[in-house]
Amino acid sequence: MKKYNIALIPGDGIGPEVVDEGVKVLKAIEKLDPNLAFTFTQFPWGCEYYLEHGKMMDDDGIDKLRTFDSIYLGAVGYPGVPDHISLWDLLLRIRKEFDLYVNIRPITLLNGSLTPLKDKTTKDIDFLVIRENSEGEYAGAGDWLFKGKPEEVVLQTGVFSRKGTERIIRYAYEEARKQNKTLTSISKGNALNYSMVFWDEVFEDVGKEYPDVETYSYLVDAASLYFVSNPERFEIVVTSNLFGDILTDIGAAITGGMGLATGANVNPEQEFPSMFEPVHGSAPDIAGQGIANPLAAIWSISQMMDFFGEEKWGAVILESIKDILKETDRLTPDLGGEATTSELGDYFIDVLEKNYTTNK
Repeated sequence: MKKYNIALIPGDGIGPEVVDEGVKVLKAIEKLDPNLAFTFTQFPWGCEYYLEHGKMMDDDGIDKLRTFDSIYLGAVGYPGVPDHISLWDLLLRIRKEFDLYVNIRPITLLNGSLTPLKDKTTKDIDFLVIRENSEGEYAGAGDWLFKGKPEEVVLQTGVFSRKGTERIIRYAYEEARKQNKTLTSISKGNALNYSMVFWDEVFEDVGKEYPDVETYSYLVDAASLYFVSNPERFEIVVTSNLFGDILTDIGAAITGGMGLATGANVNPEQEFPSMFEPVHGSAPDIAGQGIANPLAAIWSISQMMDFFGEEKWGAVILESIKDILKETDRLTPDLGGEATTSELGDYFIDVLEKNYTTNK
């Protein structure tokens, strides 16, 4: 039997509500599959914890998390705590401390009715964005000089190391080769004459080792346009931290909204626990109402299963999400239904059990 020890950080806003539904899925898998077992340890970290203790997580929080097989995060952010504190002192801290340098965001239209794009189908919108997740524009390097004076200057420095740039690009090439798909690099080399020129050169250099992979390169402004006008251009995409952050939200918009947006923060070498999360944010305006869409959080469980090497379960979860999206009346209000968060979660378990039995 394979046993996985999972750290739960439900976090803020709707985070606890959607994490509950994700845990429900893992417990259902455990009942259906005698070869799998899960244990859970929950941590109370987040903005509420910050308001009480003056910090987003325990001082030894990283050491506490280090022993787990994975981390399941709900959401971070809430009114009263500046976003740069909630982001940097928990989410980005975990990413950096555990070297979770690969961010994986599927941009997949699971149901054709969900896209606002005219004449685009599920075949047109189905690609993967691989985002550098540890440095670049989010390295935290810079300075704030002469605060409050007329000559005040702020410097925000993007950091692009040879190691960091090469390893994310190589990861993307490997993924493209494995899936037999094209690889597109997105940068801004015409304007960012150091960082992005370097990125483009590394992409070309690493590509010499992968002559079998067909490649494309776009400037980020053109790529933003193509995400909307011609999403079928893309199969595997690799890009920097900031550009990946922005582009994947465009991806969410064309596939049904943030309620279906999921992401994995991965250390491929498995030296540290990887982290899986819905990326819709804490949505404080609907927190506690029981109407949050849990499907992104459930999709992140699919990503977790894939990372554990349990690809069959990852596929069954994704198939079950597709099936549920065909039944509008079973969905939460953001997708046109009237179901509560827990009602949708319960129905998902029914569909999951049916699909698992059928495919067994």
